[in-house]
Amino acid sequence: MTKTILISGASIAGPALAFWLHEHGFHPTVVERSPAIRDGGYAIDVRGAAVTVAERMGILTELREARTGMQGMTIVDGDGRDLASVRMDELVSGPDDVELMRGALSRILHERTDGVEYVFGDSITAIEQGPHSVRVEFERAEPREFDLVIGADGLHSTVRRLAFGPESDFTRYLGFHVSIFGTENFLDLDRWTTVHNTPGRLGGLYRARTDRGAKAILGFASPRLRFDPRDPSTQLPLLDKAFRDERWIVPQLLEAARNAPDFYFDSITQIRMDSWSRGRVALVGDAGYGPSPLSGQGSSLALVGAYVLARELHAADGDHHWAFRAYEREMRNFVALNQKIATDGAKTLIPKTRTGLWLRNQMFRLMPHLPKTATLSKNVERAANAIDLRDRVPR
Repeated sequence: MTKTILISGASIAGPALAFWLHEHGFHPTVVERSPAIRDGGYAIDVRGAAVTVAERMGILTELREARTGMQGMTIVDGDGRDLASVRMDELVSGPDDVELMRGALSRILHERTDGVEYVFGDSITAIEQGPHSVRVEFERAEPREFDLVIGADGLHSTVRRLAFGPESDFTRYLGFHVSIFGTENFLDLDRWTTVHNTPGRLGGLYRARTDRGAKAILGFASPRLRFDPRDPSTQLPLLDKAFRDERWIVPQLLEAARNAPDFYFDSITQIRMDSWSRGRVALVGDAGYGPSPLSGQGSSLALVGAYVLARELHAADGDHHWAFRAYEREMRNFVALNQKIATDGAKTLIPKTRTGLWLRNQMFRLMPHLPKTATLSKNVERAANAIDLRDRVPR
């Protein structure tokens, strides 16, 4: 009978899965490459079905207390003059949605996993599946055996590479790259975002209620670029090249990126897979079905996926073959709809043409006069709630 389960990754999907597995009587272990839970990060959303999961975990009040409190966004031209503004409640936010910083959600989830073994500062290097267990080798620790291994280790998942094949087999590049990092509050913002666009380029700055400084965001359209996702020295030149002719405060942001301790850069990519399990190994969250930041639903998919996977393992009394199949049946449509809305996010944040920019700005100007069932909000709400989380009875 399945009892010991190794989870790779301690961001969102990993601790959420560990929580539910522990609740159902399993013995999860979480291994994380970083030396501790990573604080900071960018703003993320918990929407729709994920709010239900958070409520069942007993963390919804904490999430609401950690809200960013963001109130809206202003679009400016190259000289910093206002072109259009929109309030957050006019854009895509539902009445129960919660926006908070990624690090805050990770911390809250980690704090709820008392009794779960965490191994920080280490990573998986090899997986060998046997008929009754999985032998796992680590970068630092001695090899161990587990009943199951779950990859919750993000877009560049090591578990996926070791058990399913190279990353390139499962990626769908959406045509953009993005960088996010902490910096000074150059614009003296308060719970507000200000951005400047040129065709296929976005430079922005936002300050959440919980921020000491501010967060910079630089996004751009381009062919797929080659870089090491863990080496900023290969990434910074790509930013410099993409934004070398931009105005507003973009030059200041490029300079700030060089010294940012939380510098993040990556392609906007989705993970598309025919199956999220192979033998005794399965994937959850971005590792198996990352929808990309343009969907705004990565964290919600992680929370819901962790809940459903743990629920199905419990319902199957540890029979992983049955549980993994049920997990995929439950999640497939939900994942597909949430990946689809990334296209809407691209059109809103980084239009590629001057006509697209003008139309986006006009839409923002009209937002106060549009019904709440405007297309963008409706699509996000539909996708965020496209799963039935009724409890299953163990067979």
